[in-house]
Amino acid sequence: MTSTTERPAASREPSWWDKQGDLIMRRPFNEWTFTHMNWLMPTERVARGATELPLPVDHQPLSLTYRFEEHDHTLAELHRRTHTTAFVVLHRGAIVHESYPGAFTGPRSRMQLFSLSKSVMSILVGVAIHDGVIGSEKDRITDYRPDFLGTAYEENTIAELLDMTTGVGDLETWEVSDSGIKRFEQAVMGGGDIADVVRAATRTAPAGERFNYSTFDTQILGWVLEAATGQSLAAYASERLWQKLGCDRDAYYWLTRGKPRTAIGAGSFNATARDVARIGLLMTNDGVAGGEQIVPQEWVRRSRGNDRPQLAVGALGPSGYAHYGYANQWWTLGPESFNAFTGLGVHGQYLYVDPSAEVVIVKCSAWPTQDDERRDAETVAALRRVADHFATTR
Repeated sequence: MTSTTERPAASREPSWWDKQGDLIMRRPFNEWTFTHMNWLMPTERVARGATELPLPVDHQPLSLTYRFEEHDHTLAELHRRTHTTAFVVLHRGAIVHESYPGAFTGPRSRMQLFSLSKSVMSILVGVAIHDGVIGSEKDRITDYRPDFLGTAYEENTIAELLDMTTGVGDLETWEVSDSGIKRFEQAVMGGGDIADVVRAATRTAPAGERFNYSTFDTQILGWVLEAATGQSLAAYASERLWQKLGCDRDAYYWLTRGKPRTAIGAGSFNATARDVARIGLLMTNDGVAGGEQIVPQEWVRRSRGNDRPQLAVGALGPSGYAHYGYANQWWTLGPESFNAFTGLGVHGQYLYVDPSAEVVIVKCSAWPTQDDERRDAETVAALRRVADHFATTR
């Protein structure tokens, strides 16, 4: 099949493959598709370990309200207004609240996490650097993927990928049919070569100068990781993360339809809400799980924010909402939220981590659109309120 980068999008008829991504993400179908991606795409298993590390359960009523746009709302209203499908709250490592408003969800449902996968990628890269299989975040992409020589990414470093300051690629816009992210999606679904799509991206700013949210940057991180370790992304994630967290269920990445198949490390991780909460617990505990230092402490703390002005809360520009900053593939919320930070995925996926309050919140959703600034702002207001509630009851 001809690569999507070689087909003039304006002159060809739309195909089923071009529209499949839109169909998968459309309400109300997405309440089903977001928990059944392994029925729709090829996958590779992220195997859990032989030993589970159970999460204690200490259910507590959450009758609190949160304030948004001059009105008070309950959590039940949040779930209705923002199409919540799963909601899990940990405090001090115990499940204190758990609900599954989605039509097809429950404790064993594996949720499509979209770009929350990027935060998982950051953890895996931090482990690989600590293990010495990646030399340094200052290494260039081409040290591991020489096929990027001669592209706009030729001089970029792993650190620039992690903070999305490569200066490569356009504004990630789902509504534009021939945007880079839509061509990427069409290649994933339709059998094209996604590496061709990424290598065709052009430079739009000097490296390190500005933030530009980029699925391409994280996808390259996954390819660097695979090249460095000699393992597939799923195999490395199983060995160095999932087994050590003591997860309830296997997770999985879904893969491209085209062969050789490759994991979409930037957006195809699927896991139960409880197991996603275990990732957040790892981050609140400075990288420790089961008494073992899985991720270096300094790597975890790097994910909570930095002093780079172009990555500060409110300074991200057109590819980030005003209430976010960015660091190490995580979205930061700044001092007014006690340096809480969150992983995010389109259609309303959240892994909210507040180390000061010892709170982790997982919210999965099935929004009708990929992005929605108003729903996002309301969700952040509600999650902050939940974290504050437990911070004051310590």
